[in-house]
Amino acid sequence: MRGAFNAVLKRLEETGDRATPLVTASAGNHGRAMAYAAKQAGLPLTVYAPDHAPRTKLDAIGELGAELRPCRDYDEAELRAKEHGASGRALFISPYSHPDVIAGAGTIGLELLEDQPDLDLVIVPIGGGGLISGIATAVRGLSTRTAVIGVEVEASSPFTHGLAAGHIVTIDVGRTLADGLSGNLDPDTITFDIVRSLVASIMLVDETRLAEAVSGLVRVERLIAEGAGAAATAAILNGGLPAGSRKIAAIVSGANIDPEKLKALI
Repeated sequence: MRGAFNAVLKRLEETGDRATPLVTASAGNHGRAMAYAAKQAGLPLTVYAPDHAPRTKLDAIGELGAELRPCRDYDEAELRAKEHGASGRALFISPYSHPDVIAGAGTIGLELLEDQPDLDLVIVPIGGGGLISGIATAVRGLSTRTAVIGVEVEASSPFTHGLAAGHIVTIDVGRTLADGLSGNLDPDTITFDIVRSLVASIMLVDETRLAEAVSGLVRVERLIAEGAGAAATAAILNGGLPAGSRKIAAIVSGANIDPEKLKALI
C-alpha cells in the first residue's frame, strides 16, 4: 500500500494529470494496492495478473474498479503491462522497479529504526526487490550497525542466481505458496543493483518452512499471513541467522491468502 500510494500521489503532485490511465503488473498485492490508490485518486487502472493468483487478490482488484487482465503467469503479465505502457495508452508503474514505489516501502525502514534504533538485523521477503530496496536504503541512511538480509523461496530465486552470476539471469520458476514472490526480474529493474550494494545476504526457504510459518503465525501470534508475507518468519525457523544478531525485525507483509488454503495449512 505504501509504495502504490506514494507512486500515485507523487504523480498527481507533479503533473496534476487525472486523464492518463495507469497500468501495472502484479501477482496480486501491488495490483490490489494500486487499485485502491487509483480509486481514491479518480484514475483509471488496468492490472495484468496471473490467472492462478489467489482469488482473494484478484476479486479485490475487480471490486475496487480496476480492469483486470488475466495472464498465464507473472512473467507474461509484466511483459504485457510494459507493452501496454509503451504504447502510450497508459502510464506503466512497476510493482518494484519504480523510485516512488521503492521510496514508499522505505518508510517501513524509517519506522523500524524510530522504534528500535539498536536493531541488529532486518529480515525482508524478496520478490522483485522493491520492498527490500526501500527498507535497505532507509536503514543504510540511518544506521551503520543494522544489517538487512533478504529471503527468497527455493522455487523462485532470481536474486540468488543473479548475484551469483554477477548480472540478472532468467530462471525456471516453480509453483510456490509464496505467489507474491514468484517470477523473473524485469531485465531493466533498478532493484538488482540496490540489493547488490545494500543487502548483506539472501537466505532461501523451502515450501515446508513456508507452510510452518503461515500456520505458526496463526497459532502463536493470531496473525494471518500469506506465503510471501511469512517468508521472513520461515527464515527464522530455518535457522542460520548471522552470529550476534540479538535484536531482529522480521517483515510480515501480506495477508491475502484464500481462506481454504489457510484452513488446509492450519
